Amino acid sequence: MSVEMIQQKLLTYQCKTVLDQENALKEIAQEIALLALSRAGFFRVAAFQGGTCLRILYGLERFSEDLDFVLEKPNKNFDWKSYVKDMHDEFSAYGYALEVLNKTKVDKVIKTAFLKADSEGGLLLLKDLRTNRPKLQIKLEIDTNPPSGSIFELKYLDFPLPFSVKSQDLSSLFASKCHALLCRDYVKGRDWYDFVWYVSRQTKINFNLLNDAILQAGPWKGKNITVTSRWFLEELKIKITHIDWSEAKKDVARFLRPRELSSLDLWSEDFFLSRVEKLSSYV
Repeated sequence: MSVEMIQQKLLTYQCKTVLDQENALKEIAQEIALLALSRAGFFRVAAFQGGTCLRILYGLERFSEDLDFVLEKPNKNFDWKSYVKDMHDEFSAYGYALEVLNKTKVDKVIKTAFLKADSEGGLLLLKDLRTNRPKLQIKLEIDTNPPSGSIFELKYLDFPLPFSVKSQDLSSLFASKCHALLCRDYVKGRDWYDFVWYVSRQTKINFNLLNDAILQAGPWKGKNITVTSRWFLEELKIKITHIDWSEAKKDVARFLRPRELSSLDLWSEDFFLSRVEKLSSYV
């Protein structure tokens, strides 16, 4: 029955390409991982965040390869090991063999998407025991020293079966994304795709969280500044003028279906400055 559920779920994606199918299978596996974590009590101490959170909980159009989380309270002793067995058991029930690489090994082969040293993560390698498909890879990371100010909410998912997930609310998710936009030391097109999504929905920014995050990690760490909307908007404009948008588009294109790719034709300095202008009208 578990195998049939996955096949039925895959059909709902109406995949047109091999890449579409790979992204869909990865997302199905991400939801199984979330179920395992929920069963294990993980969301009593942590919350879902990042692009995959937007995709699964809020319908963001792009696919994502990472599972990002944040602890509610700092805990330098957090250890994934207590949750790995539950993930092994859950994936086994759905016909997958799970292997987990620790963060040290992962960082040697995959550039970490996180901005901070005080995080714990690894790579989930999933082998479908019924087919000869290549292993699925899912990056797993949690912020063990989170900035203060997040607002959390409980959300519900129906696949593989009904369960609950705690996540940052949209204003806190946007604040975390804004931190990445300003502070990441390389261009990640997926950040900017998400930015457009937030602005199109006139999402508010949790400035309490953004202020603490800016002062905790990145080029303004420890500096005596107050992150106001005016300061943020001006720094965002500066950032936009220094980005190679053709390179940014390449990063996000592989996570989009063909029907969404045309939106990237708009990507330019002028387009993103116009998005900042729209953002300034409501923050």
